[in-house]
Amino acid sequence: QVQLVESGGGLVQAGGSLRLSCAASGRTFSSYTMAWFRQAPGKQRDFVAAIAWGAGNTGYADSVKGRFAISRDNALNTMYLQMNSLKPEDTAIYYCAAGPRGRYTVDYDYWGQGTQVTVSS
Repeated sequence: QVQLVESGGGLVQAGGSLRLSCAASGRTFSSYTMAWFRQAPGKQRDFVAAIAWGAGNTGYADSVKGRFAISRDNALNTMYLQMNSLKPEDTAIYYCAAGPRGRYTVDYDYWGQGTQVTVSS
């Protein structure tokens, strides 16, 4: 079992930065691929980024590539998402997830409650 808690969301102006954190409990954190998804009002939950258990392999949605960076610290059971050059279209609830691998919601077994990110124009 893995429990996930996101933090770090908030209101920021376009062009600004935020860093999200996902704290995990459970002694098998390091064995999971970790990912960020986001969901805007009235839209489906979309993949943002993922990082493999060894932190060597990462993947990003095209919409955030070059602006966002995912990282993890297995010793602290924490994953991060550094978001730079934020745009109003990045506004969404951001969720962290843990699972075997993949870019789809069905690939992930555990989910946090989400943290709101709002980017004003």
